[in-house]
Amino acid sequence: MNANDIFRALPPVTKNLIIINFIVWLAMMVLPARLGVDIIGLGGLHYFGASDFNPVQLFTYMFMHSTRSFAHILFNMFTLFMFGVVLERVLGSGRFLFYYISCGVGAALVQEGVWALTWEGFFTKELANLNNVDFGTMHAAIQQAIDMGQDLPFLNSLVTIGASGAIFGILLAFGMLFPNRPMYIMFIPVPVKAKWMVLGYGALELLIGLSEASDGVAHFAHLGGMIFGFLIMLYWKRKGIVHGDQF
Repeated sequence: MNANDIFRALPPVTKNLIIINFIVWLAMMVLPARLGVDIIGLGGLHYFGASDFNPVQLFTYMFMHSTRSFAHILFNMFTLFMFGVVLERVLGSGRFLFYYISCGVGAALVQEGVWALTWEGFFTKELANLNNVDFGTMHAAIQQAIDMGQDLPFLNSLVTIGASGAIFGILLAFGMLFPNRPMYIMFIPVPVKAKWMVLGYGALELLIGLSEASDGVAHFAHLGGMIFGFLIMLYWKRKGIVHGDQF
């Protein structure tokens, strides 16, 4: 079986999600230069308190990936290919699509919550250093601007894109449905059960997120996708929608 046969054999939702993500990724490379369209500004997830925020971004951001590196979309789509095929066949196409979108939106909501809790301390410190004033003075200036209803342009720099939240939700579901399935992970010479792989990923994302690493990755969005995925799978389990040796 060649690559074309394998792709045609993919279940419809997984296949079309991959196609859509790559089409959007190509558009993101072409349209800004040719038409002057800021796709990330329009569809990337912005902080809800920023002037560039639009509720539709809770959905659109998960179909966008960085054009600076092929690795971003490659990792997400490869993971979708590897695990989405199995999940779609187990859950059914409609339920799988609902799950995927729900995890992506859930990840966005968690990221919004994290931004709401952290933006003031972060930007106050950065702006205080930039303007050579103390933290208290800058905090008072920002609070005054908020009280006067002024826009805070720097909030528009809080933006994230990518399917990773939905993808981490898929990993979570696979680990719950097939907890003892052996998985081979790069640099680990022995197979690891799926449940331990998922727990390891979750713990790693939490530790990196709490460390406030400035790596440009929305680690709490990844955790958000897993959290919403867990709640959905748990509900389906209690309703008898999912069965087998899972859980």
